[in-house]
Amino acid sequence: MFDTNLPNGPSMPTLLRQMKLVFQPLQYLEDFAKVYGDNFTVRNKNGNHTVYFSHPKALEQIFTADASKLDVGSENEILRYLFGSHSVVVLDGIPHRNQRKLLAPPFHGDRMRAYGATIQDITQQVIERWQDTKPFNVRNAMQEITLRIILRVVFGLDEGTHLEKLRNCLISLLELVCHPVVSGALLFQFWKKDLGVWSPWGRIMHLLKKVDELIYSHIQETRKNFDENRKDILSLMMTARYDDGQAMTDEELRDELVSLLVIGHETSASSLVWALSWIDQLPKVQEKLQKELSQNIFEPSQLAKLPYLTAVCQETLRIYPVFTICFSRVVKSPLNVMGYELPAKTLIIPNIYLTHHRKEVFPNPKQFIPERFLERQFSPYEYLPFGGGNRQCIGMAFAMYEMKIILGTILSQYQISSSTRRPIKPARRGLTIVVPPKMQMQATPR
Repeated sequence: MFDTNLPNGPSMPTLLRQMKLVFQPLQYLEDFAKVYGDNFTVRNKNGNHTVYFSHPKALEQIFTADASKLDVGSENEILRYLFGSHSVVVLDGIPHRNQRKLLAPPFHGDRMRAYGATIQDITQQVIERWQDTKPFNVRNAMQEITLRIILRVVFGLDEGTHLEKLRNCLISLLELVCHPVVSGALLFQFWKKDLGVWSPWGRIMHLLKKVDELIYSHIQETRKNFDENRKDILSLMMTARYDDGQAMTDEELRDELVSLLVIGHETSASSLVWALSWIDQLPKVQEKLQKELSQNIFEPSQLAKLPYLTAVCQETLRIYPVFTICFSRVVKSPLNVMGYELPAKTLIIPNIYLTHHRKEVFPNPKQFIPERFLERQFSPYEYLPFGGGNRQCIGMAFAMYEMKIILGTILSQYQISSSTRRPIKPARRGLTIVVPPKMQMQATPR
């Protein structure tokens, strides 16, 4: 018999519900929220039910709860094949805390700001190839920028055969892993069988092996010719030490590098495409942004401080957050959230998308209104594009910094426009929500 001290929720066959989650991820959330409200339960026959929370009070209680009451890493097992066993994404408890402590310094303060010139230089190199009035695939263009930034800033790779091999392998791997059908199929264990290189799972394993070979080779080469003056994140990770004085192993370095590549590259590219499409659709937003950018500000640190550009980036991440939900939490010992007594083994999912579309917090939530971020500040339980609590994205500050520099550099030189004025329908790409992958835009020099 179902536990009645949980939020109400849908009664739907598991397979049907999973298919809707895969192919209609936003409608899945919105339909349930319309019927059941802020918090709802998806019940499982084994009694380990899943509860979605989007009320700010609930999120505050979850994110500030005693960490010993919640387990996170075990629910990210689905990602272990890609990120490995040592990634901060799949670790939990003390190992997770130690790894975050080790990884945090390069993404904050002066070290992070030192990457600004690199971000701007790479953006400039890519956009200089754009031809006036010739349409281009905007997602591919943003992916090229963000991948080159990751390879330079994280790996310290700038040019050469090794970089090209790694870049090509990564593109092939990510295109396959992030395909909506393939990423959705990861929910089903029977699909993950290696039937050779021509089978989807076999192809993933083949490409992952090639990527690993290239990454391990680069790690060993960097160790062999180590230069303490290098500022790339790999070199900084090599010099970092745990509390017991130990350095990171090659396996730990590999897992964190892959995690940074996949999460940092995909999410940043998707956010930039959304921003460009919103700016194109809304002339008043474009006009305000151009007025701010017309001051001929080209220094990265200055771009990052522009208030309206910042608000545009914030609103982009609000209306279609790249990830619709935070990493899920498993209740280890009974936990009370908003009066609901959650028993052990209950799966908690903090819902970013529904939180960002609460009318009482964000009036007219479907409309793109950057001004809302100039008028007030939102709590981390009302606005959380990078998750929350001890699982908040470690690269949050870097991602926002990168987004503002890239967007500001592009829009200070080009007007980006689409030939179509049809409403853009969000599409699923891996774990993210993106614009349609074949969307074409064109760049007109200002």
